[in-house]
Formats: sequence, structure tokens, C-alpha cells
Amino acid sequence: MPVPQTLLGRTFLFFSLLIFVSGITWSALFSLAEREPRAGQLAQLTVSVVNLTRAALIAADPEKRLALLQDLADREGVRLYPEEASDVVIPLPDSYFFDVMREAAVAQLGPRTRFASEVNGLRGMWVSFSLNEDNNSSDGNDDNYWLMLPGARARGFVPWQWLGWGVASLALALLVTWLTVFRVTRPLRDLADAAKVLGQGRYPEHVSETTGASEFQQVTEAFNRMSDDLKRNAAERTAVLAGLSHDLRTPLARLRLESELSIADESAREAVAADIEQMDAIIAQFLAYARGEGDETPVDSDINALVEQIASHRARVSLAPRLDLGELPPARSIRPKALTRAITNLLDNARKYAAEPFIVKTRHEHGEIIIDVLDSGPGIPETELERIKRPFTRLENARTDTTGTGLGLAIVERIAHLHSGKFELLNRPEGGLIGRLRLPVQ
Repeated sequence: MPVPQTLLGRTFLFFSLLIFVSGITWSALFSLAEREPRAGQLAQLTVSVVNLTRAALIAADPEKRLALLQDLADREGVRLYPEEASDVVIPLPDSYFFDVMREAAVAQLGPRTRFASEVNGLRGMWVSFSLNEDNNSSDGNDDNYWLMLPGARARGFVPWQWLGWGVASLALALLVTWLTVFRVTRPLRDLADAAKVLGQGRYPEHVSETTGASEFQQVTEAFNRMSDDLKRNAAERTAVLAGLSHDLRTPLARLRLESELSIADESAREAVAADIEQMDAIIAQFLAYARGEGDETPVDSDINALVEQIASHRARVSLAPRLDLGELPPARSIRPKALTRAITNLLDNARKYAAEPFIVKTRHEHGEIIIDVLDSGPGIPETELERIKRPFTRLENARTDTTGTGLGLAIVERIAHLHSGKFELLNRPEGGLIGRLRLPVQ
């Protein structure tokens, strides 16, 4: 059985095992404590039945003994059989319980009393006796008998009521344990969920600070305060970035206008305009990375339709990728603008640093929606595949164009994490690179 990974599961398993071990130990001690008294009770019952049966047979007229035996069998369930030398006898099991019972019964019935668990194929609690109290022998004469006790008396008392109460107590203990552990671990679970939301670049609702032990309340209060500080810092950063964007783009717009009016040489004018466009694109990418994508509301989306929309848009402004779309289930909690930015960044990265054809593939595999953007460029050394996803990182030796900011793949990585997914870079065996987004269906 696999070990639970959650604190709730592990703690409940630990206490359940403790309760079961305690119950088993208690049952074993109870069995040991009551075994000897129960053996003594069975011995006394055997002695009483044998003595009463012997007295009844001795007092009865020999001609009426058969009727008496029949009456004992019908009324009391006691059966008598004459002892024969040819009887096939299987003794009682060699155990502590039957040893104690046999010793106590023999002390009162005589040393030549025999016990058996089966006589001539009939199973039961068998004991021998003789009508001749002085003889009490087992030599096969007509005065020697086998007495078989009723099965219920021979088995003794089974405490079903106590067993029922024990099972009910065990179930109640497990239920109380589950509720207690659930209540103790609930603040941690709520805090973990909120931390997961915060790690995705969003800001969770305040976690309750009134549940759980005082230590949990202190941790929750500190977490809520940290979340508020981060949210406030993000708001201030957004305001600063908005002002910075305006302050930078205003002179760029003037430069673009000035170049159109003042530079007579067309090639020089186009070069200046290209530089201005590149500066504007760099500013936009910086702002996009700093702003993040956590404010967009997640919705259910059709990934294939989103990819087709991206391809249609790129067909109007640049080279359109080739599509190879598989059958996909509905995607839950998708941020369409963020995912569009991620796929667009991968296509831009392929256009800048690689060669055609550019292919976008989608498929459903093991509960994940996989989006692959493939190119036919030189690829990336295996040792650089993870480093290149860091912010402000560019590969100088593998791909020639280094005019980018080094933020495109970092933005893709952030958007993948925002969707609880994963971003991978893989080299194609036939040459080129695969930018792969793995998004969970749920």
C-alpha cells in the first residue's frame, strides 16, 4: 500500500495504526486473562453434567435407561454411547486451554477419565465415565460410557456483545481521529493553496487567521501581510511602468516624426525608423515581463481555435506557421491573452533565430495538452537549454541574431507556470528546436 503524501493522510494513518495496535494488544491481554477462567468453567460444566448423568443412570431402572438416554438427548442435548474397545478416538488438541480444562476435570472425575474431540467420526466434546465409581475404568465393560456435551456448551461463551461494543468504539475512535487531524491540518492546506496561487503571479484572498493553533494563526497572519505587501508593490510598479512607458514612447514618437521630416536619404530614414521600432519593441517587452499576466481572468478555451487565430494573424503580418492540430479536450482555466503571448513569443523566437518551415503541433497526452512550436534552425547545445529560459539571457554562439532582450522565453516560462504547466526546450533529431508547452487539462 503506498504511503499517503499529505500531512492529513500520514497523520491519520499513524494514529489509525496506533489505535489498531492498541486494540489488538487489548484483545490479546483480554484473551489471556479470561482463558484460564473459561477453561475452569468448562471443566466444572463437564464435571456437573457427568455427575448428574451418572446419578440419573444409577438411580434409574436398567430397563428404563434407554428411555432416559433418549430424554437426555432430546431435552439437554447430552448424548451417551457405550464405550467399546474398537472405538476410534481422537484426543483433544494439545493447547493451554484444554490442558487447564482437562487437569481441573480429572481432579474431580478421577485419573482414568478420558477426553476426546472425536469418537468414531463424530466431532464434539467427549468425556468418558463409569457407573462403577470405584472402578471408573476404561476396559470396555457395559458400565463404561462416552458422554458428548452439547456443542454450544462445549464451545463456551463468545462475548459477541463485547465484540460489538469494541468494534463500535474502534470506529468512533477512527472518526474522532479523522476529524481532529482534519481540523489541525486544514489551516496548512488553506495556506498551501494560497501560496500556490501567489506563486502563479496572482493574489489570493486572505486566509482565515482565526482557525487552528496559535502558531498556525501567526504564520497565516504573516502570509497575509506578505501577500498584501506584494500586491501593493505590484500596484506601485504598474503605476511606475505606465509612467515610464509614456515618458519613453513620447520622445520616440517625436524622433520618428523628426526622421520622417528631416532625413532626406530614404535608406537612412528607414534605418532610423527600424531602430526606433526596435527600441519600442524592447520597451514593450520589458513592460510585458515586468507587468506579468496574473490579472487576466481564466476561462474555458479551445486551444486549437486559439492557435488558428494566432496563425491567421501572423499570415497578415509575417510568415504563417504550418499547423498540425490534434483532437483536444476542452481546456479549463486558460488565460487566452497570456497563452497567445507565449505562442507568439515562441514563433518570434523561431523567426529571429531559425529557418523555415515553422510548425505548430497540438495533441492530448496523459492528461496534458501539449503545444509544440518547431523550427529548422541550428538548435541549442544541450547544456544551454535550461539557461536560455532565464531572463535577459541570449545565446551568442548558437543563433546569430542577438538584437532581442532575452525576455521572450522567460515570459513563456512564466506563462506556463501561471497555468500550472511546464515549458520545455528540446532539440529536434533532424535539426532545429522544439518549444513545448505542457498544460494540464484541468
